[in-house]
Order: sequence, then C-alpha cells, then structure tokens
Amino acid sequence: MGASALVLSGCAPAAEEPAAPAEDLTLKIGTILPQSGALAFLGPPEEAGVALAVQEVNEADLGITVEAIYRDSGDTTTDTATVSVTDLLSQDVTAIVGAASSGVSFTVIDQIVGAGVVQFSPANTSPDFTNYDDNGLYWRNAPSDLLQGEVLGNLIAEEGAATLGMLVLNDAYGTGLAGALRATFEAAGGEVVAEELFNEGDTSFDAQVSALTAAAPDAIAVITFDQAKVVVPALVGAGYPGSQLYFVDGNLADYSADFEPGLIEGAKGTLPGLDISSLGNFQDRLLEVDPELTEFSYAAESYDAVILLALAALAAGSTEGVDMASKLQEVSGGSGDGEKCTDFASCAQIIADGGVIDYDGASGPITFDENGDPTEATIGIFEYQADNTFVRIN
Repeated sequence: MGASALVLSGCAPAAEEPAAPAEDLTLKIGTILPQSGALAFLGPPEEAGVALAVQEVNEADLGITVEAIYRDSGDTTTDTATVSVTDLLSQDVTAIVGAASSGVSFTVIDQIVGAGVVQFSPANTSPDFTNYDDNGLYWRNAPSDLLQGEVLGNLIAEEGAATLGMLVLNDAYGTGLAGALRATFEAAGGEVVAEELFNEGDTSFDAQVSALTAAAPDAIAVITFDQAKVVVPALVGAGYPGSQLYFVDGNLADYSADFEPGLIEGAKGTLPGLDISSLGNFQDRLLEVDPELTEFSYAAESYDAVILLALAALAAGSTEGVDMASKLQEVSGGSGDGEKCTDFASCAQIIADGGVIDYDGASGPITFDENGDPTEATIGIFEYQADNTFVRIN
C-alpha cells in the first residue's frame, strides 16, 4: 500500500483542489459481524479486514469512495442481527458484509435481499445458501462446508481412526458440516458411533460428554463455536485424550489463556483460507488497522468482500445493490476472459480503461458461480501445540 504525490515547483500559487467528477461513486456499506456472542473472537479480524479494504479503496482515489457502518450480529440466541440490519437499511446502505454465522445470516437474509441490498458473507459455509431464493443478491467467498467436511473426514480417516464421535451445534452450520463430515468418513470406511447435538445458548454438556466418552471413538470432531471452551476441558476431564480431538473453523482459536498447557497438544483442525502469514505484508497491514489483533481468521475474506463490492460498483457504474450484484461474478473472473489483477488500484484502473477484470485477492483465487458461491477454495489443516495455540501443517 502506498500513496504518490505530484510536487510542482515554481512561484505560482497553488491551484484549488478540483471538484470530484460527477461520475465518482459513493458506496455505503454496513457490517453485521460478531462483536458479541459465540463467534465474538472472529469479529476483530473480520472488522479489521473491512476497515483495511475501505482505507485502501479510498486512498486509491479511482472513482469510488466507500463508507462503512459497523454493527453487531450477535448470535442466534438474540435478535441483535435483526436490529442491526434494520438500522443499517434505515441509513440507506446498499451492501451488508456479514454475518459470520450461517444461522444468523438465515435470520436476516430475507430482510436484506428483500430491500434490494447485497448481502456478502465472508464466513458463511452452510450448503443451504447455494440454492436459496435470494434474488441474486446473496454472495459469499467462504466455501460450502461440503468441502471442509470432505477435507476433515479424509484427514481423520487418513490418521487411522476407524470410529468417530461428533459433538454438533444444532443449526445450519453445525448440521451441514456434520453431514458432509459423516459422508466422507463413512465413504472412507469409517463408522460414526456417536453424534450428539446441542443448541445455541446451552450451558451444560454433561449428557453429550457422557454419551461421546461412553462410545469410546477413535476420534471426536468438535463442531461448535466458543462452546469449545467448556466442552473440550469436559471431554479431557472425562478421560478422553485431547490429542484425538478435531476442531473446525467455528472454534479453531487460540486457547492459550483458556486451557491448561498441553490440554489439546496434537489436536488438529481445519479452516478455509490461505495461510495469512504467507501473504506478504497483509498481516502487518491488518495490525496497523488494529494493533490488538491476535486472531486472523476470515480477515482476508472480509477484506476481499469489500474490494469485490467496490470493483463491482465501478464495473456497473452504480452502487445500487442489484447493479453491483450483476457484476460480482464478472469481476471475480466468472466471465472467463478478464485480466488478472490482485489489488484494488490495478483492478480499478483496468475497469477505468474499459477492460474486464479477474480479481484474485488476499483470500486466494476467487471465481463465483451463478449461485454466488466460490468455485475454488483452500482448506488449511492446523495442529495445536503445547501452549494451546495452533500452527498450519498443510
């Protein structure tokens, strides 16, 4: 990221700043990302990704200015998301980034798309969004859990587990991921010997822990959000080895301040997205926006969501929701003949010159299909260390 300046020498007085051209666009977006609730640990990196993208689009000064209004999504135990969306729509946003939770998005998607506004989630993974009746206004750059479930199922089978237990959040995210995991694990010759459900807001997991440990599976997949902070110590305390637990994107987090050292050493988990530490100075740029960041999950996807919306607005010559939606597949390379570009400024210049772009961003190659789903994705595999932090191993 950088800025250039033209320095004029001489004695003439400085000219006044020219007025913005009439065709310059102003895009007002809202966010419904988790500032509270079971996914609150994802809120800071996601909001930092949005803020970094807004900053870079505005600094580029290439025909569009973005204004962001940040609101909380909460979780499915509250009506926070509905209140936030109502507020954002009253302020005439034409795109909303979020929610992170699939379950939360299902509570507001009709309200958003019914208003002709784009909903763009950086983290929704439920397969049920693919064919949802959304008037072409719902988009996401996180892959369906059909892919994450496949990667996780194969990982567990390849590591020698013949039997599997699952603790599953009973919502669109949890049951969708569990279904994909079960199908893959069973196709690999394994057997799911216990599947225990719980609901958002539950505080006691004694029955589920007892049933899972009684089944004595070779591995247990913990498909939760921050309920893992309660469930995981309970499983280990009941005698189940922490190293045989498998985490998912909803709970792959730094537990160094929550668990005793070594509690989950050797446990593994999956998370969509590239290794953010490999993305040049992207992590450093995020830390300039929010120096307190310790989690980076879905920051790149949130950043790319805003960049794609701004590029779609430029391509459409409009910030109306329907108009941007009509160009999102094109700017992602879905037309098949766009010019590759990897940052907002270079992409915007191609559009200004009359070209068609194929944007690949911080979250990796992005190409949308006709349903607003990404057609390619990377699922990382991570392993917990003795201090209960995780490192990428594949």
